[in-house]
Amino acid sequence: MMTGKTPILILKEGTEREKGREAQYNNIRAAIAIADAVRSTLGPKGMDKMLVDSMGDVVITNDGVTILKEIDVEHPAAKMIVEIAKSQDEECGDGTTTAVVLAGELLKYAQDLIDQNIHPTVIAEGYRLASKKANEILEGISIDVKPEDEELLKRIAETSMTGKVAGANKEILGDIAYRAVKAIVEEKDGKVTVDLDNIKVEKKQGGSVEDTELIDGIILDKERVHPDMPSVVNNAKILLLNTALEVKKTEVDAQIRITDPEQLQKFLDQEEQMIKDMVEKIKNSGANVVICQKGIDDLAQHYLAKAGIFAVRRVKKSDMEKLSKATGASILTDLDEIKPKDIGEAGKVEERRIGEDKMVFITECREAKAVSILVRGGTEHVVDETERGLHDALSVIAVTMEDGKIITGGGSAAIEISMGLREYAATVGGREQLAIEKFADAIEVVPRALATNAGIDPIDILIKLRKAHSEGSKHIGVNVYESNTADMLEMNVLEPLRVGKQAIKSATEVAIMILRIDDIIAAKGTTSEGGKQGGPGSMGEEGMY
Repeated sequence: MMTGKTPILILKEGTEREKGREAQYNNIRAAIAIADAVRSTLGPKGMDKMLVDSMGDVVITNDGVTILKEIDVEHPAAKMIVEIAKSQDEECGDGTTTAVVLAGELLKYAQDLIDQNIHPTVIAEGYRLASKKANEILEGISIDVKPEDEELLKRIAETSMTGKVAGANKEILGDIAYRAVKAIVEEKDGKVTVDLDNIKVEKKQGGSVEDTELIDGIILDKERVHPDMPSVVNNAKILLLNTALEVKKTEVDAQIRITDPEQLQKFLDQEEQMIKDMVEKIKNSGANVVICQKGIDDLAQHYLAKAGIFAVRRVKKSDMEKLSKATGASILTDLDEIKPKDIGEAGKVEERRIGEDKMVFITECREAKAVSILVRGGTEHVVDETERGLHDALSVIAVTMEDGKIITGGGSAAIEISMGLREYAATVGGREQLAIEKFADAIEVVPRALATNAGIDPIDILIKLRKAHSEGSKHIGVNVYESNTADMLEMNVLEPLRVGKQAIKSATEVAIMILRIDDIIAAKGTTSEGGKQGGPGSMGEEGMY
């Protein structure tokens, strides 16, 4: 044994470790690969992706967050990029592709600086300063918009759907999205709030996208419980129940001993009487429509049908809450507590056949604070992608109404930021200046990608855009239809200020986080889920000892 030469084992055998530059480059390459996967979907001329999972299910989309959710990402740095798309979608509902592509580009330019021996923390500081300045520039070029600016809000919705399957019918869908958000918007203490949970989107294959309609009430993907019930109820008085219309079973194990056939009959009669009493209470309340979150007994169905009451059972809790907002009804758990104010109202409740299924429509609700959109389309994939486009449209109208500020799209804001940052970099000095200049280069990925996806030379377009913006035309962006530049305000290419700000913030944060990692220690047999393959008892190495 040689003294002082004994190897010291700190990490478990089989653990992989990457340090320094190699670790940084590995993470950057993974992030860039993810960004490249969605880059081609950006803009009106962006292409779609077909994703097939292990079960053979197919998703066709060009929605950034959907693509990244569907693909099974294994690399830890790549997973961080996927998280940006998710947070962007939750905050704004749009701009997911922009955020991911920008993060990839920031890391690509950071690699150049690392090659020049600039420390990652210096780059991170420069990026942080640039991000703050970029948001200030965005605020400076934003345009005020009011909730009643109908045309402007519709144009914003249309911009978010351009380039998607929904884009072919963007005027119809933009109008539906605007009317849906307008119906549920609330104002508290002079502050506008929009809760998109109050808009129920129901999908049904069949017809075409043009058959998509807004319902001033709620659609339930259910049918009435008994065929003898009326299929249409006008001037509906609605009772919402969170209790089962059936004989309650005892909580404890109980036995009933019956020694005489008459006793059995009495027992059955008693059960029937209990059900009858329940239905009688509903009838006396004046309700002619019952919507139940739990089950309705066969006998109860029969008595309700006899009483001419329309009933639906096993309705989701979220739908019950929307129904309460739409009709003004209270959700009751006890039939003995029905008061007139608990009964909701709707002009019409009817069962309609949509495609091959029957659905219940609760419509003509006065001042409904919850509405529904029925999305139609020729195939299941068209319906799904239309719904994703509609989600973006609803989200951008909602955030615009809340914030009251918009910016122009088509890469015009990106050019304005990049020019502002280059001026700002000169005032900062130090090595951070180089990082700010790289940030300015990175943000130009938006007009570059828009041009590339439309088959236009990105360098020519960038030169034209920079010239126009230096002359003070701050709304000039890429006109992909005419392979030229144009005023995005005149072309109505608009997006909410929040979408741009959030994309820059989240892309910067994740780029900084990835840059600061200089050591990757991966446990042996780590799967993409982070669990271990070959755990105890699996006859892997650990299992044998």
